[in-house]
Amino acid sequence: MNYMHKSTDEQMEFSQEHGNYLMIPSTLEGFNNTDTAIVESKSGRTVYCFNGTLTNDMDRTCNSCGSGMHVNNHFETTLRHLCFGSALTMVRFKKLQLRCPDCGATVMQDVPFKSKHHRITEELYTYARDLLALGKYTNRQIGQITGLDENTVKTIDKRRLQEKYTINGKELIKPEKTTPIVGIDEFKLHNGFRFATHIIDMQTGHILWISYGKKKQVVYDFIEHVGLEWMDHVEAVACDMNSDFQEAFEERCPHIQPVFDHFHIVKNFNEKVIANVRKDEQKRLESEGKREAAKSLKRSKYILTSSRKTLEQKDQDARDSKVVSKGNTLFNKDDFVRKEGYVERYEDILKENRLLFTADLIKEKLSDAYKTDSESEMAKAMTEIMQLCKGTHNRHFRWFENLIDKHFEGIIAHATYKITSGKVEGINNKIKTLRRQGYGYPDDEYFFLKLFDASRKDYVRNTPSHKILE
Repeated sequence: MNYMHKSTDEQMEFSQEHGNYLMIPSTLEGFNNTDTAIVESKSGRTVYCFNGTLTNDMDRTCNSCGSGMHVNNHFETTLRHLCFGSALTMVRFKKLQLRCPDCGATVMQDVPFKSKHHRITEELYTYARDLLALGKYTNRQIGQITGLDENTVKTIDKRRLQEKYTINGKELIKPEKTTPIVGIDEFKLHNGFRFATHIIDMQTGHILWISYGKKKQVVYDFIEHVGLEWMDHVEAVACDMNSDFQEAFEERCPHIQPVFDHFHIVKNFNEKVIANVRKDEQKRLESEGKREAAKSLKRSKYILTSSRKTLEQKDQDARDSKVVSKGNTLFNKDDFVRKEGYVERYEDILKENRLLFTADLIKEKLSDAYKTDSESEMAKAMTEIMQLCKGTHNRHFRWFENLIDKHFEGIIAHATYKITSGKVEGINNKIKTLRRQGYGYPDDEYFFLKLFDASRKDYVRNTPSHKILE
């Protein structure tokens, strides 16, 4: 299509006699552009309206009786097309309706460039799908880029995802490849007390299954979905301390070894033991009138839950005058430089509190235990930790002892299966990011399918340049 702006304000004329035009390849097969008008949409955006006609190459033989058909009516049709910069475009033409005078059958003229599902061109439909496949834009942003309504964008995206990850939109496709290790974790839905669970391939990070709830039935449904033959290739499952997941795998697939990684053990120890012991110790010191000692425990949770190596690194950063947060003149903010004294404060707290000293010892032993490659050595180390917890006679430490005892086999299995929860927690982070970017997704089916798609997109640090090389 070649376009040249006329001297009038509201009209563009198709011409090849003047040199002031662009030769744009048209993907509208069978459309002949006669004139182009510039109008304004209700939202205030400029719209290029391409008026024209369709090539009339219809077969006028009636499919029902074989008689000749004649033109019965003309129907004006408008289709949205690709945007030119910030300007919207539409294609306007008339379709023929043929009617058989003998049997009364009617046939509408086919539009080869129209999308099957929407009143837009196939080119615009493909462009919207390509943008959605990138996974870098929200539906609202794609609506702004393409000029489509958000609901239309969602419909296009949901159909794309159903074609890719389901069978006729009714059943999830089965994984093509087997994997020796899977991971399972639950996540919260709609900021309420409803949960869903995802199961992923720990080698690729791809989501294999998502289902409502966090009970045994989730695992049962997954095993039924992939089949026992597929599950025979699975050797281990990485999971948190949810006993339902562990028991479900052990019931249906006894050969699979549940594995509990270092992250979940330390997380439980920090949140359920150190944090509570710190509060109890602070209350005890205040009741004994030792206000200064109690005051030293305030705002010490981060120091107590950090490893000694982390604290030493922060002190080293302070000695190197490392800038943690850069200042600026526009908002009158100074550079924030790391302060020293983390290790010193940590050691002072340990000297005054026997239980916190024991907690520090347990943290070091946990770290060393998870570095070993021998299950027997790890079992010995975990037994020593349990004895330390028992010797404190503190209810929080006894709770942690009981936790290790219940999950002992899965904990020491880490010596054989060096599994981290990195991919599982990475999926959880993608779930939060996707929900936040979309301001929530009321349609759970659509949300789950988007999670399937997001888990299969690799991060590209340096995207290829679009520079055209000669």
